[in-house]
Amino acid sequence: MDYQALLEQIGTDIAPLVGSGTPAEYIPALASVDPRKFGMAIADLDGNVHGVGDWQVPFSTQSITKVFALALALAEGGNSLWERVGREPSGNPFNSLVQLEYENGIPRNPFINAGALVVTDRLQTLTGDASSELLKFLREESGNPDLGFDPEVAASEQEHGDRNAAVAHFMASYGNIENPVPALLDHYFWQCSIEMSCADLARAGRFLARHGLRADGSRLLTRSEAKQINAVMLTCGTYDAAGEFAYRVGLPGKSGVGGGIVAVVPGLCTLAVWSPGLDSRGNSVAGVAALDRFTTLTGLSVF
Repeated sequence: MDYQALLEQIGTDIAPLVGSGTPAEYIPALASVDPRKFGMAIADLDGNVHGVGDWQVPFSTQSITKVFALALALAEGGNSLWERVGREPSGNPFNSLVQLEYENGIPRNPFINAGALVVTDRLQTLTGDASSELLKFLREESGNPDLGFDPEVAASEQEHGDRNAAVAHFMASYGNIENPVPALLDHYFWQCSIEMSCADLARAGRFLARHGLRADGSRLLTRSEAKQINAVMLTCGTYDAAGEFAYRVGLPGKSGVGGGIVAVVPGLCTLAVWSPGLDSRGNSVAGVAALDRFTTLTGLSVF
């Protein structure tokens, strides 16, 4: 398949949508990002990457990091994690507290904020430094040793993180948080501030297309664990629009309010798109359209 020609066609086809939507306004450091940016990259199983547009421009990955934190927590600590977080779509906004009370402090899935806080808490217990271990992993899998945190974004998240603090304290009251909440929040905010380009993300996500194998050929996850993460990405990875994303795109995907989305074609490749303009559910307008166009043009999906 001529990935480069395909990407260039997608870039042309979705150009009228670039600039649609609104950058995340509740995080001031993200609100000023130019919504006219668009990039897309494809990484094959061997790490060859093709791209179009702003595919090498770093951006704030935000919630996309939840996928990688989940993979590390499962690799380090096994399936006991699923006793503390569910695997079902929430049907509520990603920062909602509604379900936690009547579900006894157990988040519905690992990709809403409550669930991601539990995953980061577990990773902190397992490693002693959750955010640094995650950054190290992403540097190794992307092949980019210069990946780093964005201090401005981390500070902005901290300053506007009252709801995340409320969620964490609420779960702690049910005994579902092991570490001190202030330390947990610190690692979580730094985790969400990691900057990556589409090229970095596409390379870093290849272990999900390679059935759990890392870039160096070692095994991070079992085939079953990789399948499980892909399944949860499909059903829960795009906030409360996961059904619509599965309908339009038909691939496991995880979005972030920085405007990025990573998607997986198991056994073939990984895709990453970025465009900061978001829809009302927090997903990139042009990014979802580009992935929709990819599966339409190629016929590739998990269905």
